[in-house]
Amino acid sequence: MRDKAHHLVAPEPAGPGNRFTLAQVQAWREQGFVLIREFFTPAEVQAVRQAVKPLLPPDPEAVTDFGSMGAFEFPSGLEPLDDLTLHPDLLHAVAQLLEVEVGALRLSQSDLWAKFGRRLQQGGIRDNSDQRIHMDYPNHYLTHPPVWEAPEAVEMIVYYDHHSECGGETALVSRVGREDPAYVYPYTQMPGVGALPWTNDRESTEALLAQEHPEVARFRERLYARERYAAFEPGTVLFYRHDLWHRGTPLQPGALRLVQNLTFRKAECEWISTVQSGWAWKMYRPDLSTERLIARLTPEQRTVLGFPAPGSSYWTPQRLEAATARFGPLGFDATPYRQALSPS
Repeated sequence: MRDKAHHLVAPEPAGPGNRFTLAQVQAWREQGFVLIREFFTPAEVQAVRQAVKPLLPPDPEAVTDFGSMGAFEFPSGLEPLDDLTLHPDLLHAVAQLLEVEVGALRLSQSDLWAKFGRRLQQGGIRDNSDQRIHMDYPNHYLTHPPVWEAPEAVEMIVYYDHHSECGGETALVSRVGREDPAYVYPYTQMPGVGALPWTNDRESTEALLAQEHPEVARFRERLYARERYAAFEPGTVLFYRHDLWHRGTPLQPGALRLVQNLTFRKAECEWISTVQSGWAWKMYRPDLSTERLIARLTPEQRTVLGFPAPGSSYWTPQRLEAATARFGPLGFDATPYRQALSPS
């Protein structure tokens, strides 16, 4: 286990309705993250665990990279997991951080990842057990994040386990003021940016950089020296940013850690890509689980997926009739959209 002095512990949950305190908003905006304990209830956490555990890979030693290979990507068809992705408290918390309305958010990532404490590191330079330090923006942005004071998205890690039982704490490097040398814009000192090849394993990456790009390696040594570790419990959420230095650390041997990775962006920021296949693609499922999800969501939740909001210029009487014909038999309530139609 890690030295407790290097753990970052969330001292208390968010405020009523899981709204952030001003200090928590300030922490996310200035240091790059905020760790919130008890954001989700034990019942919500347990429902997700029960839904996903029977579907986990049978051979933990074979899991050397990220993601669920599509099994738990939103919409997963697993109701507790999909409900958590669009949980109203989560949506309003993200909107509070970005200072927008919920309807101005768009989901761009939701996937539950299982990480195992493996005996062998057989993924080579791309192995995810002991990650190299990095920012997440290169595989989310077509461009580059804006200057620090103008964030465009919120990333989250939802934890379903206790760090003391599994390890695998997320290592974080807080930004300390405008002059912090670790956060000089633009951000290029990582694999996968510029001409540096994409690698993931910490030991292999840093050895390669020390040999071929020693100035980058020296910069990164200072980042590792500043790491602190997120002490999580079931229901803890780490809210962070695409431009935060962080990394994943190894689990205890034989342990399992479940986390859900989510990203919401501002609707107008189309240069932030959707990480997985489009939501409508899952409507090929014969069980109609995605269609049923669309039908039962609130208008606000649907809007986060790109479904036009009540009052949108998209809606005409004919289009609303067509949408009702598609989703009405599954419980879709067209009333809010009908009431918002402009008089003809």
